[in-house]
Amino acid sequence: MLLAASTLIINFQNKLTILKDYNKAVESMLCHHCTSSCELLKARVQKISDENSCLFSVPRNFRLLEELERGEKGIGDGTVSYGMDDADDVFMQSWTGTIVGPHNTVHEGRIYQLKLFCDKEYPDQPPTVRFQTRINMTCVNQETGVVEPSLFPMLADWQREHTMEDILTQLKKEMMSPQNRKLAQPPEGNEEPRMDQKGLVLRCCIM
Repeated sequence: MLLAASTLIINFQNKLTILKDYNKAVESMLCHHCTSSCELLKARVQKISDENSCLFSVPRNFRLLEELERGEKGIGDGTVSYGMDDADDVFMQSWTGTIVGPHNTVHEGRIYQLKLFCDKEYPDQPPTVRFQTRINMTCVNQETGVVEPSLFPMLADWQREHTMEDILTQLKKEMMSPQNRKLAQPPEGNEEPRMDQKGLVLRCCIM
């Protein structure tokens, strides 16, 4: 295992060296207006990157540990937060999120709780996101509380670099959008437990 890890590190360093040489070459060629040569070199480096993309991807658990650490430290002004449901969950799948309703909207003063589930495909695929607190938003299924990927661009156009923090932050921005900022909302305190597909009650808590 140590040998494999050492080989991975050496290969990664080699790729970084290639990219550094590429940047230097591009700068030099741009100075001499060698556009065609620059494009050819760029294509070669892109091919190397595509063939060795796994070397540049952070493994799932490492990525989730990074997100957990950031969530525990606190995010921005505290109006968005998240954390793990169960500290003993070695697969780090079930998470809870909280959004404090933004000012100058119908959401002001409300605290929304959400459930995020990261399956084994995360972060290559987005997590499922479900509001526990009843909310009226154009991208949220009113029956289940699920954020519909087809109606929420960040999930529809998911990128591996996106995080749970990004999702919560974008949902908060969506609350401030013209189509959502004045929508009538369910009465506060109307937070009946929602059921997942297996009929289990989904619990959320403010971290």
